[in-house]
Amino acid sequence: MEEKTRDDLLKLFQGRFNRTMRFYLETCTRCGVCVEACHVYASMGQVKYTAAYRHELVRRLYKKYFKARGNVWPSIGEAKELNENSLAELYDAAYSCTGCRRCMVYCPFGIDTQMVMSIAKLLLIGASMEPEILTMLADMSIEKGRSFELFKGGFLQGIRNLEAEAVKKWQIEAGTSAIPVDMHDADLLYVALAGAHSIIPAAAVFNAAKENWTLSFFEAVNFGAFMGDPTRTALIMNRIVDEAKRLRVKEVCICECGTAFRVMKQMAASLPFKVSSITEVHARYLRDGRIKLDRSKYSDLITYHDPCQLARNGGIIDEPRYILEHLTGNFVEMSPEPRMNWCCGGGGGLVALGEETLDFRMKSSRVKADQIRETGAATLVTACENCHTQLSNLNDHYKLGVNVKFLSSMVADALIRV
Repeated sequence: MEEKTRDDLLKLFQGRFNRTMRFYLETCTRCGVCVEACHVYASMGQVKYTAAYRHELVRRLYKKYFKARGNVWPSIGEAKELNENSLAELYDAAYSCTGCRRCMVYCPFGIDTQMVMSIAKLLLIGASMEPEILTMLADMSIEKGRSFELFKGGFLQGIRNLEAEAVKKWQIEAGTSAIPVDMHDADLLYVALAGAHSIIPAAAVFNAAKENWTLSFFEAVNFGAFMGDPTRTALIMNRIVDEAKRLRVKEVCICECGTAFRVMKQMAASLPFKVSSITEVHARYLRDGRIKLDRSKYSDLITYHDPCQLARNGGIIDEPRYILEHLTGNFVEMSPEPRMNWCCGGGGGLVALGEETLDFRMKSSRVKADQIRETGAATLVTACENCHTQLSNLNDHYKLGVNVKFLSSMVADALIRV
């Protein structure tokens, strides 16, 4: 590695230092409590997939370049050179970690593996070693924000083509748009994913609740966050922030995408509008009597997978269960404590990498498949797109025989007149 390249990467490394990060880098005692917390290690039994091992790859670079002992007596602290080999190790660590933070719950010091891995991902970006597909997808999202007027007409026509399907789900008054777009002073801006499956059920529920809402021009998913690139993450998020400000909405509702919700929610304190997940909004409609659901609609045994970014990282645990109480009397928990629920194995950009990661995702999530099978449920529900894709892959791979469904779709299909 050239000296200038190394110096540039070390500047990126140093730029991540704050009190919290220094605490994480200085504190780990390698006690091993986190070992059993990782679904990858529990499924595959390889030490390199433990949280402590992942931390140590970053920590040894820290000791080498930012601790005096690392230069004077590197072997004592197991300090390590930053070179092509160490970057390859960081890649394996960063892109085998879903950022689920289950290890953080177990760690006596609360060390956040996702934050430590953010250094690894930043170094990989600086060395142009990040997954190319994530870069491409992130840059496409950014360009869409910059070229808003170019795609606006085609987007509006696509939405008009979906309106009839939305009306089939819930009949609206004549002359009313089933999927309003670009409406100023709406109470709620809905940020969907690309695809009818994310728009039509949501439109039906909003219309049933008589919500004053409008649909965002932009998709929710933030590929910059999957990359671990703060600059791209902010650019992708700010498309939605700017749109919400322009339309003067009171609330931004993020669709079933855990990472998109977490990224936006982290900024909520500094934004002039409320940020909610669609699961929270549906639970609110039920509490307020704005929608009513047919509890006899689903008779099969149902279980629910808590998306890590919504539940463990976002605190949305009670709301999906409140919704399910209104959907069925035949529900079984997957885990005694939802905060300790196993990750599905698809987060951190792994699902976005598609076939490239499929074999690893299946092998590393065996414990999740076992957990699903042990519930005896016929229907597996979740509230995150990545989780839905990964759980569907697990269903096929391990022949679980379950019907994987989105919670929002179940709500839309069970709507009845209040």
